Amino acid sequence: MTITRAMLETLDKDDPLAPFRDEFDLPPGVLYLDGNSLGVLPKAAKARMLRVVEQEWGRGLIRSWNDAGWIDLPARVGGAIAGLIGAHTDEVIVADSTSVNIFKLAAAAMRMRPGRRVILSEPGNFPTDLYMAQGLADFLGGTVAVRTVAPADIPAALTEDVALLLLTQVHYKTGRLHDMADLTARAQAVGALTLWDLSHSAGALDVDLNGAGADFAVGCGYKYLNGGPGAPAFLYVARRHQGAAVQPLSGWMGHAAPFDFDDAYRPADGMRRHLCGTPPILGLSALEEGVALMARADMACIREKSRRLGDLFIALVEQRCGGVFGLISPREADRRGSHVSLSHADGYAIMQALIARGVIGDFRAPDALRFGFTPLYLRHVDLWDAVAHLADILHTGDYRQPRFQIKAAVT
Repeated sequence: MTITRAMLETLDKDDPLAPFRDEFDLPPGVLYLDGNSLGVLPKAAKARMLRVVEQEWGRGLIRSWNDAGWIDLPARVGGAIAGLIGAHTDEVIVADSTSVNIFKLAAAAMRMRPGRRVILSEPGNFPTDLYMAQGLADFLGGTVAVRTVAPADIPAALTEDVALLLLTQVHYKTGRLHDMADLTARAQAVGALTLWDLSHSAGALDVDLNGAGADFAVGCGYKYLNGGPGAPAFLYVARRHQGAAVQPLSGWMGHAAPFDFDDAYRPADGMRRHLCGTPPILGLSALEEGVALMARADMACIREKSRRLGDLFIALVEQRCGGVFGLISPREADRRGSHVSLSHADGYAIMQALIARGVIGDFRAPDALRFGFTPLYLRHVDLWDAVAHLADILHTGDYRQPRFQIKAAVT
């Protein structure tokens, strides 16, 4: 079946998520297909930041820790995120970065499984996941080893020396979707714990941590949750582990009674023990607005549109561009997250030519053009227009211009 722009216009007309687009501050003339890397600014976040800066900080000053509820923000925003990832409100808290949270939870997991020495992952997992696991292994002086195996070999590699299975639910480059429930059950069957990175899942997929029986999870706040650049991350600890999971960064805010100013550290009960330093109030305030906006939408509807956008994009690229690109991502929507990656030897230059036209995706070495589909603000017709630019760039050879060959610091 040949796809037409009129068909996509009809889909937009009938889209129940269409009203959400007006709640984002989308730049005119931009087709934004990179919300899987940095989400668009919610209009409510802009107003919230102004209020926090001018009133809560500017006028309330230190009184706002109490009067404006700053001290409760990590748990409050964590509880709102919990509703998006299939967790209880007392199982999620916002703190630090994804990298730091991986270290904290991986360390807690190793302590909970004495005698086991392996953290199992896959090659090509997002670098920070592997780096933090390697850093923990180095810090522990060789008593822990990081082992990576191909995704198909993970079940067989879950042996009785594995303490922790560390995986990203949606692979950052390929978009491949792991079966969280199946792999969690397999890991737990041999006595291992699981730590899931939801950075490319939360806000795009109908994640169900409790349904999958997951032990631990982390995720970032600046992709589909639209919390802004460098937004604080979140972490999840299942209720059954909260008493035993002791994280190593015993900072002031994780103390049972921080304002008693005791010399000796006593971890707080529940999720508060996973806090470390002073919460970043500006970032938390912006994230709260992004999460509140996401929470008003139906996650099943978001996922349905996500699948459809990915399918349509793949079909349009093949319809308009022939066999020029390789498909890195799974073709089947149920095996794919909310982005699609294409391969081309000149992928970097092609992406730069697209960005120069206002079609914003990103590039991942060595040859992947990555296009993200954020259902709350992306229209179906945006796919048509983006692929039209892509086809024209290929036809005209526009990407061969020298300016598109120069590698920037951030790709």
